[in-house]
Amino acid sequence: MTHRTSAELDAGLATIRESPSDLGSLRMIVRRPEVDAREVLEVGELSFAEGLVGDSWKDRGSRRTEDGSSHPDMQLNVINTRLVDLLAGSEERWPLAGDQLYLDLDLSHQNLPAGTRLAIGEAVIEVTEQPHNGCGKFSSRYGLDALRFVNSEVGKTLRLRGLNARVVVEGAIRRGDEVRKLD
Repeated sequence: MTHRTSAELDAGLATIRESPSDLGSLRMIVRRPEVDAREVLEVGELSFAEGLVGDSWKDRGSRRTEDGSSHPDMQLNVINTRLVDLLAGSEERWPLAGDQLYLDLDLSHQNLPAGTRLAIGEAVIEVTEQPHNGCGKFSSRYGLDALRFVNSEVGKTLRLRGLNARVVVEGAIRRGDEVRKLD
């Protein structure tokens, strides 16, 4: 696949900005059982201990903790479907982003400040302060222009690369579930 150019990405910004702010949908669930492996699920289970059950988050650890253990505020990686669709070109390439939850929802700092809770199916997740940044893998999958786009000032403000969250109410989630911002 040819990667999107800066001009194409800039042109897609208007569509991304039209994402719903309070009531969206869960468009895809992706479990990562090991590094670079992806399993697209119709139904997933969110738990306090594992995040998305069967995902390797807990085993991967983090450079952001003193002891290298998994970061509790980075259990779930969430990305906007309008952004990933623009980058990927087809839904089959969405999982390459490496996120677990793909939402049609405005993920911007203004709409979802840290501490905001989202109800998805039987579960509730909470947006954390931990930043979710584009990296070398992201660039290799979607291109250098994509990396620059998500890491730009506008990209950071809108959280184009996505956000981190943690589970606060365990439960089942299903592709197509409503995603509702809680007060």
